Amino acid sequence: MRKKWIIGLVGIVLLTGMVAASAYEMTPERKAWLATNPYKGVTVRVLTLKATVSQPLFILGRKWEKETGGKVEVVEVPLAAFHQKIFTDLITGMGEYDAFLTASWYYGDYFSAPEPYIIPIEKFMKDPRFPQWDPKTVLPAMKKLLTWGGKWYGIPNDNDGQVLYYREDILKNPEYQRRFKAEFGYDLPIPPKTTKQFLDEAKFFNGWDWDKDGKADYGVSMHLKVGEQAMFHYASFAAPYVISPDNRYFWFNPENMDPLINSEGHVAAMEDIVKLSHYGPRAMLAWTLGEGWDLFLKGDAVFCFTWGDLGALAQDPKESRVRGKIGACPMPGRYKIYDPIKKIWRKYDKVIQVGNTTGGSWHLVISRYSKHPEATYDYAAFMAIKENAFWNFTRGWTGVDPGRTFAFLPPYGTASIQDYVEQGWDPHDVKPYTDAYYLDFTNPLQILYLRIPGGEEYWRALDFALGKAVSGELSPKEALDECYKDFVKITNRLGKERQLKLFRESVEYGG
Repeated sequence: MRKKWIIGLVGIVLLTGMVAASAYEMTPERKAWLATNPYKGVTVRVLTLKATVSQPLFILGRKWEKETGGKVEVVEVPLAAFHQKIFTDLITGMGEYDAFLTASWYYGDYFSAPEPYIIPIEKFMKDPRFPQWDPKTVLPAMKKLLTWGGKWYGIPNDNDGQVLYYREDILKNPEYQRRFKAEFGYDLPIPPKTTKQFLDEAKFFNGWDWDKDGKADYGVSMHLKVGEQAMFHYASFAAPYVISPDNRYFWFNPENMDPLINSEGHVAAMEDIVKLSHYGPRAMLAWTLGEGWDLFLKGDAVFCFTWGDLGALAQDPKESRVRGKIGACPMPGRYKIYDPIKKIWRKYDKVIQVGNTTGGSWHLVISRYSKHPEATYDYAAFMAIKENAFWNFTRGWTGVDPGRTFAFLPPYGTASIQDYVEQGWDPHDVKPYTDAYYLDFTNPLQILYLRIPGGEEYWRALDFALGKAVSGELSPKEALDECYKDFVKITNRLGKERQLKLFRESVEYGG
């Protein structure tokens, strides 16, 4: 449910005219197509949530209008009303909108009817009249979020996943390394590879002035306000407590749709999240996402695990004191992991890390009731071409994060450090940032994305459980037992057999 922030900065950027350079190589067929003025009198209507991730719809929409002669009308609604607005339009067949900037967890709802509410896009992808984005640049983990049943439905845009950011300059301080070893009995790892190391390091750096600015600093910055997005961070952190080479299921048992959320592994992860919440300011319990990022950007926390926005926002010298000082790595893993299906703990001889695509990965899909499907695809594909996508990836305030091959450095991709420097990045920060995301997205072990009807309700139930655990209202086990019951209620209300069928389809369950 990743809502984006920094609306004020977006306004400044729009006023100064800092827009994407969308010059790109057109096919001869596209040039001939545009010469016919095919979109004269056509208006593409897009429904989106009111958040910074919607801003590129306006910015690039203006560029597309200039190129094609068509028009784009973007309608923003608050997140609380967004899902209802989409599916009222679809279920009633009103067809008021041509496209939706959707989160990937809505896919189960799109495929809950006998005929899907959104249309496949392969025929458009093969048509040289439209802007050409290369599907081979979409990593497999992200492709899964844009497809269903082997068919493409989504046009790539945002690529959400969470990694661990850290202050490399602070961790490399020789004095602090000596003190850490004296206290914990082992060398300070840079970066932490296991959840235990992460907890130890966050604890060590909490509550004292390690940056020598005259005030106490913190081990970790998190946002834990109920009703925000803290539950996504729990899932990314908790994944290696239950996912392993022997089990890939985090949410439900694919045999019977029984929730796994209160397994011993999930409870152990919740207990550690509660510990971690004490290694930052207690005000974190009431913080929104932006407030959690802000503490790290101000240079007052050693760690922050979150989305790709943070690495890009750190490049703004007006907003960030950590430019040129940060490292990033995949989320820490574990040796000891619980199998919630077999109900046993397993110990491995190496650290098991788990990748994630946690978040919305917001992208456009085309309504089956669209009055202008060709123009709608044309607009969405224009946003997806390399030139516009890379500009989006490197901003932070656009809310669009990297995840395609041209965003990564060799040997993983085709970008260069200079490409990022030209977008205002400090060269030091580029490689750790891009490598962390490539390794996260390409890890063969991934927390399976929750793409079934009621996805937002399941997430919100987990959010409530997390809030009760970190506040001390309930123990971690009590909170997750309550969450289990909520999951069961949601499943039964939506129809257990139907939910099981769609869950199996969404995770490509083969029995």
